[in-house]
Amino acid sequence: MGTSTVTGRTRSMGALFTGVALLNTATVGLGTAATLIVAAGSGAVWSGLPSVANVLGTAAGALGAGRLLPVHGSRRVLAGGYGLAAAGALVAFAGALATSVVPLLLGILLVGLGNGGAQLSRYLAADLYPEDRRGRALSTVVWSGTIGALAGPALMAPAAGAAAGFGWPSLSGPAAVAVLATAGAALAAAFLPRHVPPGPVVAAPGPVRPAGVVRPLVAMVAAQLTMGAVMTMTPLQLQAHGHGLGVVGWVLSAHLFGMFALAPLSGRIADRWGPHVAVNAGLGVLALAAATALAAPTAHTSGLPIALFLLGYGWNLVFVGGSAQLSRDLAPETRRRVQGTVDAVVWSASALAGLGSGALFAGGGYGLVAVVGGVLALLPLAFSAARDGR
Repeated sequence: MGTSTVTGRTRSMGALFTGVALLNTATVGLGTAATLIVAAGSGAVWSGLPSVANVLGTAAGALGAGRLLPVHGSRRVLAGGYGLAAAGALVAFAGALATSVVPLLLGILLVGLGNGGAQLSRYLAADLYPEDRRGRALSTVVWSGTIGALAGPALMAPAAGAAAGFGWPSLSGPAAVAVLATAGAALAAAFLPRHVPPGPVVAAPGPVRPAGVVRPLVAMVAAQLTMGAVMTMTPLQLQAHGHGLGVVGWVLSAHLFGMFALAPLSGRIADRWGPHVAVNAGLGVLALAAATALAAPTAHTSGLPIALFLLGYGWNLVFVGGSAQLSRDLAPETRRRVQGTVDAVVWSASALAGLGSGALFAGGGYGLVAVVGGVLALLPLAFSAARDGR
């Protein structure tokens, strides 16, 4: 392998990793602040709107980026998407300064469009490596989400204090951080090489069978629904039993650790034993997480943190395994379009999970949410077994 190829690969991985980490940092902090702003100004009933705007923007961004990447290349598409996110962060910052909901939601929607391209970065990383290393490559970019998961919340308090020092509303501080983070992501994307030699291909992909797309798609949607439903309702469950933000933060930290920190392990499993093994293992872990939440719905020091950690890691296994399968089994001329479409469907499932889990919680409590989540996790395994039987 030539020195230029290794240099281009290293440079590309650094730019992709940095861009995703900064976008996640911006999204986590801005989304949390926007939820609080909307709840204070319009009531708790509307507090889910920022999350919906982000999810819909990310779904649309993934769909659009999937179609633009084969034509314009990763450097132009990611830099343009991150630039759009930076503009959106500025609009959201203006909305936060004026405590105005409409520009705040519009800005979050635009940040989501840029985030859609960031989500596809894991596939760009996988394409830099040979087939037997693609799981580890894409899992490295997924792991960068750990930085956002930690930095986003950690920066909120100091950013709010700095904003108050300028005489601004305190919650405009996280929005200002989002402006800087998205601008940094756009700068990182500009460092992507214009042309990077792809990883060596052992054999050209044959005709794609529907199962090559349907199976990872079904599994990733089920994992997103399960995780989204249980995770969204856990803070309400804790609050209903008298626990404050400290307990909620501890339990959600366990969940975020499971979601991102062990991604390299998931990548190694996908490379060593195959993507389908990682996916099936993840679905089993998700079912176990739902069962743990059902068995210990009030154990805030043991059962729930364990359940939420398993929920995060089960999702990670499915996400990395499904992505690895889509990076291996698709022909180059259709790969980006299909990957973007899959991500758009998966992110749309997040919106459905957020809306549906509230109705389940209101109708049957946390136990019903856990039961439905567990069933959703097991359905793809039954689907796969039925197809194999035929």
